[in-house]
Formats: sequence, structure tokens, C-alpha cells
Amino acid sequence: MKSLRFIQGIFLTIFMLGVMLVAGVPIYAQVDIPGYPSNVLAYDPREVRMLPQYCVYAQSFREHVPGGNNPDEIQRWYSVLGETFHHMHHYCWGLMKTNRGVLLARDEQSRRFYLTDAIREFDYVINHAPPDYVLLPEFLMKKGENLIRLGQVGNANVQLLRAIELKPDYWPPYAVLSDNYKKSGDAKKAREVLEKGLSASPDAKALKERLANLDSLKQ
Repeated sequence: MKSLRFIQGIFLTIFMLGVMLVAGVPIYAQVDIPGYPSNVLAYDPREVRMLPQYCVYAQSFREHVPGGNNPDEIQRWYSVLGETFHHMHHYCWGLMKTNRGVLLARDEQSRRFYLTDAIREFDYVINHAPPDYVLLPEFLMKKGENLIRLGQVGNANVQLLRAIELKPDYWPPYAVLSDNYKKSGDAKKAREVLEKGLSASPDAKALKERLANLDSLKQ
């Protein structure tokens, strides 16, 4: 009888996790960051300050962050970012988790946990954004950056190239992709990416600096 109840409990847990994932409810393991709350839903002011301004007015944030439940500001951001703003809290959670993985984690396990969990949040907004959404290239780039940090270079390049295809004059994905090629020892590919980026965004200072650095290495 005990074995039957144990098995039933496992199936119930799996079922509830599936329901939560389908509903977009965040699921968190407890990974401690010394000096910080155990997960991002505590909305620590230090972490919130690192986010884009609109995050304060996104779902969930607006209920916990002082000043976030401002109807005029909420409506303004819906006007600017469209109906996809309804899902933007997932992107903001992803940014918070990325910051934890990059800046706050003290060990490799914590770092990988937060970077991986951030990708799940980025995937949520990527899957809920229309193909022409203004921030979709940024979502893809952020996912690509984390994939690189996790050693998944091939998949990262796919995301970065998709971001470039969607918005050719958006220079950050070129910078990340070029850095990736340079790190792998493929200076030729790194140069090609930078030149392509500068042809689409001639004033991108970050791309010019990277190209100049490649030139200096040839001398």
C-alpha cells in the first residue's frame, strides 16, 4: 500500500509540473547566492535596478516592486511594446537569472543552473513573440550568449544568425558572433561577421573596435 501511494505521489508531482510548465508558471530549484534571496521572485532591489525600465511594470513585477503598479506606465509600455508585453516578465526573469549566473554565482553548479534556467525564460518569450516583434532579435541574442557560456556554441550561432537575419542593422549579435569565432581561432570568420555588421550598421563603434583589434593581431 505504501509503495502504491509513493508511486501515485510521483505521478501527481509530474502531472503538476507539467501543468505549471504549460501555464507558464515559473518552477525554481533553490540555489543559494550568498547575500541574496534564494530565488528571483523576491525582487531584490539590487537585482531589479539592473533591469530595463519596463520590467518594473511587467506582470508580477508590478505587484512586488514599488511604483510598478502604475496604470499609466503599464499602458504606456503596452503601447510601446505591444501585446507581447503581457509576457515580458519572463524575459525580465531571464535577465535576472543571467545576472545571477554571470555576476553572482560562486560555483559552477550555481552558474550553470541560472544560465540554463534563464534560457527557459528566454524561450518562453521567443515562442510567444510574433516573427516581426521588435525585441525578438534581442531575445535571441541573449539566449545565444548564455548558450555560449554553457559551451553550446553551435546552437548559440544558430540563435545569433537568426537575430541578424531578423534585423540586419542590429549590431550586438554581430559582436557576440564575431567574439565567438575569434575565441575558437577562426579569425577569418570573425572578420567576415564584423564586415557584414558594419555594412548594415556603419556607425557601430563596438564592431569597429573589434575589427581594428583583428587588424592589430595581423601586424
